[in-house]
This record gives sequence, C-alpha cells and structure tokens, in this order.
Amino acid sequence: MGKQLAKFSKHDVKVAPIESLYKGFFNINLYQFEHALFAGGQSDTIRREILERGDAVAVLPYDIALDSILLIEQIRIGAIKSKPSPWLLECIAGMTDGSTDYENVAKREAFEEAGLELTELEFMLSYLSSPGGSTERLYLYLAKTDLSQLNSGIYGLETEGEDIKTHIVSFTDAMARLKSGEIDNAATVISLQWLALNRERIIAECVK
Repeated sequence: MGKQLAKFSKHDVKVAPIESLYKGFFNINLYQFEHALFAGGQSDTIRREILERGDAVAVLPYDIALDSILLIEQIRIGAIKSKPSPWLLECIAGMTDGSTDYENVAKREAFEEAGLELTELEFMLSYLSSPGGSTERLYLYLAKTDLSQLNSGIYGLETEGEDIKTHIVSFTDAMARLKSGEIDNAATVISLQWLALNRERIIAECVK
C-alpha cells in the first residue's frame, strides 16, 4: 500500500448546530460548516442540505454448488427518470433502523424479502452511498446458502408497500446483466464485482 494520502480529519471541520429542515419518509438536515484548506487557512461557511436516511445492509445469497445467486425485483421510483423501467434487479437490502447488528438485519431482510433463512454470512465491505448529499453508509454481505429447493416467489411487507419478486440466476447470467448495464444500482454492482473477485477462493474453501 502507498503512502497515506489523507491530510485532514473530522477535527479540521467546524460544524454549527445542525438544523432540521424536513421530517418525512426521509429527513433532511441543514449542515453549516467551515473546513481547513489544502493551501492553508479556513474556508468560508458552507451550507449543505443533507439527506438523513439512516444506514442500510445489503446481502447477496450465493449457492456455491449451483454457482447461482438470488436477486430480487421491485419498483424503485427514483429510477423512473433515467431508465425505461423502474423495476430493478437488486440485492436483498434494508435499513438498519439504528441497529449495529448488521448480520441480524441481513437475516431479517432475507426472510422478509425472499423467504430465506440465512446462517452463513461473510462481510464484504461497507461504503458511503453519496457522501456529498447523504450520511448513509451501506454494509454488504455475501450469504452462502442452498437455493436448490427455493422457487421464485413474491414477498415483502404490505405494511411497507413492498411487492418483491425473487429470481435465481446463474453467476454467468448475473455478470452478463451487469456488463450490459441492466444491473446498475450501486449495492448490487459492488456485490457482484466483489463476488467475481472472490469467487474462486469461496469455492475452494467450500471443497476443502
């Protein structure tokens, strides 16, 4: 690994008391701050409206024997602006609601959204979804599971307006959909790329 590039830390930012602008399905807060400059000195006060949607967990179920994964399909209204269809193929995912037991959140969401009872999870990575406008951080997991007896079905919680269809696809098919751009939401793109990088190791560990 090369030399450390980051010069500053959170201690180099002065943040005024945060103001609440809107509370709804998501919350929007106003951040006013000053920060250290690369050339020295301090910035002027900067104002940013920040989406406070909380953190989330995503999980990609993978059947090593079948070399297949489970994806879910559901409507995502934010995609209607730029895609022919706002129904997206995605990882299973859900909000943490303040919990830091991310594995438990992943297991809960897998049961609600796909009828899966997961036991073997491997942490992939975490990332900031859009740090210029949101505080959200996502935690990604791979679930090694048996999909052989699982049929496609419709799941989700009516109380949350969910209408979710499951799909079991081969690893090759999933990667082709990723390459074509059909799969283009961040958590699923990153999870599939992580699996592509680690698949040989995961398979080798299974056959030991």
